[in-house]
Amino acid sequence: VQLQASGGGLVQAGDSLTLSCAASGRDAGNYAVGWFRRAPGKEREFVAATTWSGRNSYYADSAKGRFNISRDNVDNTVYLQMGSLKPGDTGVYYCAVGRGSYAGSSSSGYQYWGQGTLVTVSS
Repeated sequence: VQLQASGGGLVQAGDSLTLSCAASGRDAGNYAVGWFRRAPGKEREFVAATTWSGRNSYYADSAKGRFNISRDNVDNTVYLQMGSLKPGDTGVYYCAVGRGSYAGSSSSGYQYWGQGTLVTVSS
């Protein structure tokens, strides 16, 4: 499975931004997909994940109420809609495909990773 993340950019605090993760390859639509981010000088952290059906979604506390993850299994694309952005949301955002049915917050539960897209939120 190959993943292509896009949609990052420079925005101001309070703005919204939608990231996309396009998956290709065999069985690309049959796995959970997660979003992670790595802020400057920090370790990679979980942001959100959705099961392969899209019926269940999980969020980090920092994302709850502001971010929404969704997927289009026709296009094999997963979206991360981010609202009320804060400078603390700045970082490189990565999408990843889970191992089996895993859709949790541990990065070790994901087997394929995209190249990342940079989000910068200015104050």
